[in-house]
Amino acid sequence: MPENRSASPSDYLAAERTFLAWIRTGLALMGFGFVVARFGLFLREIATTTHSHSPESTGVSLWIGNTLLIVGAAVNVAASINHVRLIRKLNRGEDIGQPSSVAIAVALILATIGLALAVYLVLMR
Repeated sequence: MPENRSASPSDYLAAERTFLAWIRTGLALMGFGFVVARFGLFLREIATTTHSHSPESTGVSLWIGNTLLIVGAAVNVAASINHVRLIRKLNRGEDIGQPSSVAIAVALILATIGLALAVYLVLMR
């Protein structure tokens, strides 16, 4: 049975700090996604200026970069939804002690993308 207690101002401020941290995380993912998506283009430009062999395809970096962009946008949407739910729970005096499903999902997605990048880098050497 949930414990009814009134939320203090520090609870609301902590919720806002957490929300802002999630926004920064989403923004960082989108920025990194842009860099990864354009990495293949960068390699082609470097190869052109140094007259060396240019990579035939930039598809993998484009797809991984776009995936990171989408994950970053999804993190911001999920953070907004979770923040609204948290504030509603605080207003009703409900217990809010639960693990963050968004944090767990983001960690698993990033681990998968990291492994895919590692495999790609080993195969492309």
